[in-house]
Amino acid sequence: MMPTTQNPVRQADRLYRDLLSPSETLEVRDRVRKIAADVVAPAARQIANGDERVDGFPREVFDGLAAADLFRVPFSAEVGGEGLEHPVTATAVAIEELAYHSSSIAAVFDVHCILAGNVLTHGTPDQQQRWLRPVADGSLVGAFATTEPAASSDLSPQAVQTVAVRHGDTWVLNGRKRWISNSPVAGFIVTLARTEDRLSMFIVDTSLPGVRVGEPDQKMGNRGQLTADVWFEDVELTDDDLLGGAPGQGLRHALATLTLGRIGIAAAGVGMAQAAFDHAVGHLKSREAFGRKLGANQHWQFLMAERATEIENARTLYLKAALRRDAGEIFPEPEASMAKFYGSRLAVDMARDAIQAFGGLGFARELSADATPGPVEAIYRDSKIGEIYEGTNEILKWVVARTIFGKEITG
Repeated sequence: MMPTTQNPVRQADRLYRDLLSPSETLEVRDRVRKIAADVVAPAARQIANGDERVDGFPREVFDGLAAADLFRVPFSAEVGGEGLEHPVTATAVAIEELAYHSSSIAAVFDVHCILAGNVLTHGTPDQQQRWLRPVADGSLVGAFATTEPAASSDLSPQAVQTVAVRHGDTWVLNGRKRWISNSPVAGFIVTLARTEDRLSMFIVDTSLPGVRVGEPDQKMGNRGQLTADVWFEDVELTDDDLLGGAPGQGLRHALATLTLGRIGIAAAGVGMAQAAFDHAVGHLKSREAFGRKLGANQHWQFLMAERATEIENARTLYLKAALRRDAGEIFPEPEASMAKFYGSRLAVDMARDAIQAFGGLGFARELSADATPGPVEAIYRDSKIGEIYEGTNEILKWVVARTIFGKEITG
């Protein structure tokens, strides 16, 4: 098949030599690439331009990934996972391959597996069997709730206003969460709440009385990643719903999970950057202006050389962070923060460059004359959120700066 604007040549296959990934991870990348081409790519355009409604959740794609056992990649065999030796690295490359076609689907996978799924690994054996096994087989959609209207980057006990109060043998949960991905379709939401002067996490069944999920937010991009406010009004929970069975561990669980999430967002950024790069290269090699190919202009030659180098560095960064996590480092810093802010920024920069390379077609969602789809406009819209969620890039630069200068200087 000849490459088109919707089916560009994979430039990473020529330019990137993966000397870091174990053979197991390389096999997962190849497998996920085939799954993404079959399941995600055909629906990607509709997802990118769809309406953000509950019935707009890409259920068929989600179920297709479940049928292909993709949600099993991050988890141990004890809960129905694949039991890989390097599960974080495999999960990260899976996200890159999904994001190459759809940032929304990569984000749904990230929240389902990395956020909701990973934090459940800190649960009791009974909690893991009840909740994590359905995550791995895709029979339930998972969500993870830390952010509030007045608390996002600051997750201190003083900032978090969602509160769980013990009354005898029960906990009563009250509060409001915001920007909760997957919540409109989730079967459960792992929720950060204040318990006295500490933070704890609860596994909240969304069918419980007092749980109310709002209508999906209307966002610039990532339209298939539904987000909404969630209200908890006198929701009765038990110690069986308290993650790990003990209060006061919520902040550590949240921070460890969000650190892992940064690796996923970094990988998604690389996937989007690679897609935009591949589209742009194909166009620059085929489009002519003033009697020669656009790629003959030194401006584009130098710019694309820089972007190729940055994609190389971004992919290597997230792989290093993932491999450190697989080696047992719960907080693989500074690599995780470096990878996230570098990879997400690169996705925005490369998408903008690709739009410029395509000119008017780059700015278009679709040409009305012949229904030609714009090849990179959706990547530009989708990429921006990567610089914001799971730790803004400004916060992550501060994390790296603390590694450089120490807390005594940076605060």
